[in-house]
Amino acid sequence: MKPQDDRTPLDRRRFLRNTAVAGLVALPGADSLLAGSKLDDRARPLGGSRAATTGHADDDPLGVRPSFPVTDEFAYLNTASVGPLPVPVRDALHAYADNKMRRRDAAAGREAIASARSRFAGMFGADEDELAFLYATSGAENIIVSAMDWRAGDNVVVDELHFVTTFVLYRELERRAGVELRIIPSRDGVVTVDDFAARTDERTRLISVAWVSNRNGFRYDLPPLADLAHAHGAYLYADAIQAWGTFPTNLHDENVDFACGNGYKWLHADFGCAPFYVRREHLEWMTSDRYGHRQVAESLPGHQFRLKTSAEKLEYANPAYGPVTAMDAALEFLGKVGVDRIAGHTHALAGELRHGAEALGMRMFTPPDNPSAIVSFYHGLDHAELSRALADEGVAITFQEDGQLLRAAVGMFNNREDVDRLLGVIGRLV
Repeated sequence: MKPQDDRTPLDRRRFLRNTAVAGLVALPGADSLLAGSKLDDRARPLGGSRAATTGHADDDPLGVRPSFPVTDEFAYLNTASVGPLPVPVRDALHAYADNKMRRRDAAAGREAIASARSRFAGMFGADEDELAFLYATSGAENIIVSAMDWRAGDNVVVDELHFVTTFVLYRELERRAGVELRIIPSRDGVVTVDDFAARTDERTRLISVAWVSNRNGFRYDLPPLADLAHAHGAYLYADAIQAWGTFPTNLHDENVDFACGNGYKWLHADFGCAPFYVRREHLEWMTSDRYGHRQVAESLPGHQFRLKTSAEKLEYANPAYGPVTAMDAALEFLGKVGVDRIAGHTHALAGELRHGAEALGMRMFTPPDNPSAIVSFYHGLDHAELSRALADEGVAITFQEDGQLLRAAVGMFNNREDVDRLLGVIGRLV
């Protein structure tokens, strides 16, 4: 008799089908279903993936698939939703939990913070004192808005490819402070610097973009946008949650004023640690939107305090030590693989996916020659039927816009077989 928690392929397909019809195949649900099964990591050697057993370099161009057990289950083209944990990050979290359980090393959490801050600064071209670790990406834009002195008639310029949080935030600012929100429509999935220039004037205080759009992967060239903002005395903020870890960058060279993104997507860390970059020249006037003991640099007589002046002054409370530990391990892992190699592999494979989908007659939302790992298109098929077919083939993607827009995301562990499985399902239905 099989163990009770030993899932059959049909069980996994039923799970995928149900979640895909709902619009999203997400990694946490898959993890909870498969935990303890015969494919559990604890019972499988790290080399147990398809790539390791075939031995063909094309199956694993970056040599990372054994570190991503998700590849044994799915053609997981959904890192833009949630990036799967690689084994070294899982191991770091296990060690953190074990250490906390046994209270072996009280300094381990503080050491992880310092290490993660140093690794991130080195990888993304920032100084350590320009970095704060927030709990969520949205915290950064809220801090920026709170710190600025808004006046009725000021405006903020965004575009329709941004994430929904930005619209919620500035609609509320509109209501409370009489600030105008200017939203630029996209054309063929693209928004240009000229589009921003046409809506930017002397009352513009902030330009906000998703560095890489969660909707179609369109990637902005930040320096021209920064030049535009600065020419009008405004700031540029970049939501980097779909950018961190997908291409090499130097934040100083990008000339962006602020950037933030959480760790649970392309950094392959966890929820709860969002590196927030504040360009040095803004640290003096930047204030937190809340206060707590972590901001204290020195305690003075009479319950007075001298607060920190680096970006750490935005960290008001104890950090989420587990997610920070995951971030530190994930950055070490990415550093060994090489962000430049990740970009070369994923962008090329995403380009192949785009061309293949276009050849099948899909209406593309991702523009051509776009240097990102996200591809989205309007499939024109029955959503429920396509969801079932993808689930049966173990293909994990995200549906948007009431199921009509299909978004696929090519991670470092994906290969041509994964892309072919997605295109093969679509090809049978068109």
